[in-house]
Amino acid sequence: MQNLLHNLNPEQLAAVTLPAQPALILAGAGSGKTRVLTTRIAWLIQTGQVSPAGILAVTFTNKAAKEMLTRLSAMLPINTRGMWIGTFHGLCNRLLRAHYRDAALPQTFQILDTQDQLSAIKRLLKSLNVDDEKYPPRNLMYFINNAKEQGLRAQYVEANDDYNRRFVELYAAYENQCQREGVVDFAELLLRTYELLSRNEPLRRHYQSRFRHILVDEFQDTNDLQYKWLKLMAGEHGAVFAVGDDDQSIYAFRGANVGNMAAFEREFHVQNLIKLEQNYRSHGHILDAANVLIANNSKRLGKNLRTDAGHGEPVRIYEASSDIQEANWVIEESKSLIAEGASRSEIAILYRSNAQSRVIEHALFTAGIPYRVYGGQRFFERAEIKHAIAYLQLMDNPHNDSAFLRVVNFPTRGIGARSIEQLQDAARQYGISLYAAVPYISGKAGSSLGAFVKLIEGARFETQHLSLPEMVQIVLETSGLIAHYQNEKEGADRIENLEQLVSAATLFVNEEGFGMDAPALAGPKAQTSAGAAIVSEDGVEIIDADTPLNEVMSPLSAFLSHASLEAGDNQAQAGQDALQLMTVHSAKGLEFDAVFITGLEEGLFPHENSEKADGGVEEERRLMYVAITRAKKRLYMSFSQTRMLHGQTRYNMKSRFFDELPEESLKWLSPKVQHHWFGNQRRSAWDEVADFEANKVAQKFTKQDIGWRIGETVFHQKFGEGVIVNIEGGGTNARANINFGRHGMKLLDLGIAKLEKVAS
Repeated sequence: MQNLLHNLNPEQLAAVTLPAQPALILAGAGSGKTRVLTTRIAWLIQTGQVSPAGILAVTFTNKAAKEMLTRLSAMLPINTRGMWIGTFHGLCNRLLRAHYRDAALPQTFQILDTQDQLSAIKRLLKSLNVDDEKYPPRNLMYFINNAKEQGLRAQYVEANDDYNRRFVELYAAYENQCQREGVVDFAELLLRTYELLSRNEPLRRHYQSRFRHILVDEFQDTNDLQYKWLKLMAGEHGAVFAVGDDDQSIYAFRGANVGNMAAFEREFHVQNLIKLEQNYRSHGHILDAANVLIANNSKRLGKNLRTDAGHGEPVRIYEASSDIQEANWVIEESKSLIAEGASRSEIAILYRSNAQSRVIEHALFTAGIPYRVYGGQRFFERAEIKHAIAYLQLMDNPHNDSAFLRVVNFPTRGIGARSIEQLQDAARQYGISLYAAVPYISGKAGSSLGAFVKLIEGARFETQHLSLPEMVQIVLETSGLIAHYQNEKEGADRIENLEQLVSAATLFVNEEGFGMDAPALAGPKAQTSAGAAIVSEDGVEIIDADTPLNEVMSPLSAFLSHASLEAGDNQAQAGQDALQLMTVHSAKGLEFDAVFITGLEEGLFPHENSEKADGGVEEERRLMYVAITRAKKRLYMSFSQTRMLHGQTRYNMKSRFFDELPEESLKWLSPKVQHHWFGNQRRSAWDEVADFEANKVAQKFTKQDIGWRIGETVFHQKFGEGVIVNIEGGGTNARANINFGRHGMKLLDLGIAKLEKVAS
């Protein structure tokens, strides 16, 4: 037993050897919570307090469950195969398999994953002749799953209007369909188990008697139904050993309720609350930054991380003039770390929004540094981007059958598999492309396919004289992609990525020398460079490989080639040493020697949506806390004065989080922000883009002589310092959108508002 406990610190030892009573373990980042959980199980078994079959341990991922079982096997000579250690869904599936009759399920019931569930809902709507545009399948799926996670069957869901009443009716019809077909979705696994144990007292008492020790990992991530399920399994005498960190609760958007930790302490009359504050991951300056930051949150259970590893390097902070300069700084710092012997896989670049990755990926691609996007796809490989690219490919070459098939019925426009088969048959018969074969299809199929062709041709006509960024913006709208994702509960990120495609096009035409106003469909420039054209022996003119793109391709063709190359060339191969790119949400549970937290600007991190949600800013602060505590040795933070997002240049204020960090732990690598938007910083292609756009607007309003400029820093008596982001109207009617940081965006009448200019 001594060998089992000898590597534990005093707090870990106290937690592992607690008596059989409800306990709450506040496990800070890097404090060894997995060791505590597995050692607790091993100690209970080794001391004879429980058999392996009497343990119920709940994790949130299959990976965590497997790791726990592996560690237990190494600690004790026991067979872990039959132990009840797994995720909520996995354990519920196991219980329902054993009691399928009592649960009113067939013995061979099947589980629907998310895609299967969506397909089942689409099939239901079609069978009921329901308009899937008015009642989008994905929205109905979210409605059903949300109701189940609250423990509500259709008959108990309150409907306040006709629209929601229809959703409730469809929920009931969906339940009938699933029951008839013998299938259950993920949310149903938990709800069906909860209902079974609630109504079947002998069964409930059996499991309450069997599992006298229940251990829960990541308790802060439990939703309301999961907490109810745990209370049901524990009964009045179950010893629930809950391990979690309220400072790392970042999944409210998935239904997680950080309040479950306080509720557990209260409802289970917890007498044993132990804080694991000894951190084995990070150096002192990193932990000081995390501790001081998170102390700004209210209603914390409270803890303070500490380390014996020394202060280490200070947290380095960089202020960039543009997001391109920010990305280049990250690359240069990463190169320095690698030159010092750091492994690429131990360097992580974190961002709040997926849309931010494009600029960083471009810089890595240009520098030839291999990288891997963790928990997500690279920018040009994301489904929504590939859809948009397919539309652009058809604008450039309508006979691209792959592009045609990808989007002919996306978003849905009533073109089914049978119509596509007819079209493919016609194309084969006449030896032409699918696009060209459309006139040969008659009837309803021909009409629908013809409408798609008209959409492409109409968009091509409408954009023939427009620049590439303008073309991309119009295609996103006319294709229906923006509208499609607006109807998705989680479509905001996809729309953000689509709008970022406009930014990518803007940067591309500037970098490749096409000019900001060059028509996207215009042919190549006349050959003017000496030696650019070479005539072969047979008299055929070919183009020198060194000739610039803007002399041999239209902006659209060149951009599509660029997108294809970036999508397939530089993604790291399996096992290859590569930089790690990910959102902060994806980084939870991971650790790296060096971490870059990018885009720390008001409206981005913390995200602008957090101001609208109750407790939203506190969750953003917890997210920042998670980001900081991923770093072991080096931590870098950066922000940019200007950033291209959604196709527009944004003028930013640094994140409020910088004001909540301890100065003694920070090292500013550039002067603190003074809002000198275009100072003496090294110029980049993106700075030129920002200048171009700002100058166009500035010239427009110079004539109206309103005395204010976009990008100008101003002071307001009530809101403090802010940045003019946009100006509407002119003369005495001029109004400005001003970003006042934590006070948010304000629309002020420039003729009335008492604004003062801040000297640069």
